[in-house]
Amino acid sequence: MQIKKPCKAIFMDRDGTISEEAGYINHVNRFQLLPKTIEAIRLINQSSFKAIVITNQAGVARGYFPEELVHKVHTKMTMLLNEGDAYLDKIYYCPHHPQVGTDKYRIDCNCRKPKPGMLEKAAEEFNIDFSQSYIIGDKYTEIALGHKVGSKSILVLTGYGRGEFELFSRQWEHKPHFVAEDLLSAVNWILKQEAQGE
Repeated sequence: MQIKKPCKAIFMDRDGTISEEAGYINHVNRFQLLPKTIEAIRLINQSSFKAIVITNQAGVARGYFPEELVHKVHTKMTMLLNEGDAYLDKIYYCPHHPQVGTDKYRIDCNCRKPKPGMLEKAAEEFNIDFSQSYIIGDKYTEIALGHKVGSKSILVLTGYGRGEFELFSRQWEHKPHFVAEDLLSAVNWILKQEAQGE
């Protein structure tokens, strides 16, 4: 049996990181990519990293939209990226919430960030080495998650990022390895670190 060689990934949050932060996306037309997203993900595709999205979608549990809508939004996201010659290796999402929703979705699950369930699924599927991987997001959730699994984390100032950083960063138990203006700046920083062997 052939043992899969470990690979590395750049895990990205969706809303506020890849796409415009518009609250709960309850219609496909409300989903819009941020301006430099396609270029950023194309750079990941040209590197040795997997491009993986990890997103909490508790709007499903809250009854704001059906789970089917999450799939429609992800189909649109994939199409928009493909039109710019970029692609995602995988999208993982968590539709659960520990306190609200029907029994099917009201679960204290292991996949809702900052718990590591989505990353563990990705690691199993792609044989990912977390120590060689990065997590990018616009909330402290991703910073905490990165610390939990031993990956480097980057806070982007898009979405909720600037507010989170200016208002709360002094209280954070763990600090991001880098603070970037947007996803493209974050990816460029990662690739520079890799080129320098850091």
